[in-house]
Amino acid sequence: MKKLLEIVGVILASIVGVAVINLVVLAVCSPGKLAPLKDAGGNEITGALVEKTFVEIGGIRQGIFIRSENPENPVILYLHGGPGTPELPMILPHETGERLEKYFTVCYWDQRGAGMSYRSDITPADVTVEHFVEDTREMTEYLRERFGQEKIILVGHSWGSYLGVKTIQKYPELYAAYIGIGQVTDQKESERLAYDYMLTHATETGDEKALEQLGKHDRQAVDFPTMEYILSAARTPLMNKYHIGVTHAPISTASIAMDILFSFGGYTTVEKLKYVQGMGFSLNEVFPQVFADNLFESARRFEIPVFVMHGKWDYQVSQTLAEKWVAGIEAPAKGFFTFDNSAHSPNMEEPEKFVRIVRDIAVSHTPVEN
Repeated sequence: MKKLLEIVGVILASIVGVAVINLVVLAVCSPGKLAPLKDAGGNEITGALVEKTFVEIGGIRQGIFIRSENPENPVILYLHGGPGTPELPMILPHETGERLEKYFTVCYWDQRGAGMSYRSDITPADVTVEHFVEDTREMTEYLRERFGQEKIILVGHSWGSYLGVKTIQKYPELYAAYIGIGQVTDQKESERLAYDYMLTHATETGDEKALEQLGKHDRQAVDFPTMEYILSAARTPLMNKYHIGVTHAPISTASIAMDILFSFGGYTTVEKLKYVQGMGFSLNEVFPQVFADNLFESARRFEIPVFVMHGKWDYQVSQTLAEKWVAGIEAPAKGFFTFDNSAHSPNMEEPEKFVRIVRDIAVSHTPVEN
């Protein structure tokens, strides 16, 4: 018995030791400050802007990162996806010299209930689509005033693309153009198409485990997709396994978590814990609101140019539906751009092409101050 207790003691001590080491490493990797922007030679860029700050938006203290090689450049407000998943920690590992910040002043905003903007007292009533739209307007007004620009460019990824569409419908006068990445349209139908693809692929490849996981969920049910399905191993992990999820290149939830927790220095340790809390809260409370809407019915006409970029392999948000939606909308200008080597994140998987298209859009549709 004494020997057994000694073994148990050693095991527990090892577990505690590993936990302490991980916490120490996490703290070291969490200074709460962004690295400066550097040129191809590794030199800090003179006059560049790299800032982490907080702004009172919608009565809530909300966090933003602003990065720009030249603050006089046109402004982009980047709406992250999730819901509840700020993306700068995931974008930076894929960053090249041909980044948005070379040509634009980019504001990466942690929306209410997410990342730096998460609060423990937040309630479901605080995260309605209407609240997010008004927050977006206020954040836009802040950027317009601060950088002296009449209009800015609105970019939305995934959930952010849904929020972006709802915002430009209500406040078109604030924006020079809208760019959707992985554009949400009819997410309920998108989930059915993804389920069908995965079921077919699992059948063809003899993936018995996947077939078992998918078989636990009824694709024909009126309430499909349920949040139980969205959070299950039959959805996002299987999409990533089949290279039709976050990226077309192999990726895992664990690798994404490592980027956020240990590779990104912009957050403090406490802010990283808030990030994790905000992801769960926002997904549960906001995603059902997206399922309740269908942009084929509610968003058909726009007063500003609308452009969408989509990965060919994206089933997390259907590429097929997005292309069909763009073809049917009315706007002063519109365009759809397919990325052949990407899934849900073409801005990260094919960054040079992404930046080039955004630049072309800006040249054509951003007003030039006299």
